[in-house]
Amino acid sequence: MRLLVIPLVLGFVVFLIPSQLFNASYEGHAVQVAASAAASGLILQLSEGERRIRRPRPGSGAAMAAPSMVIKVDGRNGGSPDFFVGYEEIAPGSVIPVHSHPEYDEVLLVHQGKGLATLGSQQKAVTAGATIYIPPKMRVSLKNTGTQTLSVFFIFPRPDMVSDYYREMTAAEGEPVAPFSREEFAAFRARHRNHIIFEDR
Repeated sequence: MRLLVIPLVLGFVVFLIPSQLFNASYEGHAVQVAASAAASGLILQLSEGERRIRRPRPGSGAAMAAPSMVIKVDGRNGGSPDFFVGYEEIAPGSVIPVHSHPEYDEVLLVHQGKGLATLGSQQKAVTAGATIYIPPKMRVSLKNTGTQTLSVFFIFPRPDMVSDYYREMTAAEGEPVAPFSREEFAAFRARHRNHIIFEDR
């Protein structure tokens, strides 16, 4: 009798565990499907999107590399749970300063113009159609070396964290653009240190 009970118990356990794993993975899949179903999707022209103006930094007389930007896709625009897509235009001679993203990677797509990309120890000229993949924690910089605007798309995972950063550092086009005070800017950088770290400021 005892010998008969052991196989029955083992059979029940073997049956139960996969069924629990299946239910857990199925429920997770259902959540993903629900999040995807909530996304509205977008078809945007180059000029379309959520246009935003960067707030001036304290003690910086130099012009910003890109004084404005466009949020194309995130949780609010299109309802994406997985991506942040932005667009900006860098003036001739201007540079996105050396920085890194501690927690996630980024992809830069050069739309038009030409520049010099620095990625870790690599340096390479880039033109329209170039792709720059930036792993987490890797130093990156991009300078416009041409006479025309250098326009780029930038793509991140974690749209919640990235969206908060870009919205706090900008104002919606048409609204008043309040400059950062020194204290406010220091607190802003500290709050978003998991998103971005600049080396020279």
